[in-house]
Amino acid sequence: MDRYEGFREFVRGRQQSLMRTAYLLTGDAHLAEDLLQTVLTRVASHWHKLARNGNPEAYARKSLINQHISWRRRKLVEFPSLTLPERGRSYDEAVLRRLTLRQALTLLTPRQRAVLVLRFYEDRTEQETAQLMGCSRGTVKSQTHHALSRLRTLAPELAELLSDARTEVRG
Repeated sequence: MDRYEGFREFVRGRQQSLMRTAYLLTGDAHLAEDLLQTVLTRVASHWHKLARNGNPEAYARKSLINQHISWRRRKLVEFPSLTLPERGRSYDEAVLRRLTLRQALTLLTPRQRAVLVLRFYEDRTEQETAQLMGCSRGTVKSQTHHALSRLRTLAPELAELLSDARTEVRG
């Protein structure tokens, strides 16, 4: 029996979703590719256990978050800083809002960024987010609150978008 039986299918089926998460965590396509490659190497080395009695996708997502936090703590990679385009140009407001949000996300702590990506981009529950991040549900709630407060300070022009998120956090 092939030790990696099913691994290739897992990668083909989940690669795009995992890559989007990696990109949202890092804010850079090349760093996201490096992060995902590092994590998939780890998943491959544990594949025989994960395929038999584990959840490979949950392990991969948790590894993405942990590896991203580890890189940020050790400052192994330089994370990009985004400068916004000049207002004089004709940009769609939605594009400007996405760019502003992206820039503000890069200024959050790795855990704050991870909790926002999991809760609002991946639409995970507080409990799922807590399991993926290896923390309590209360920690997820407080990290979400602090992250949204910090975003309000860093990017007041996103107030409408953030008030929708705040309503969801309370609900």
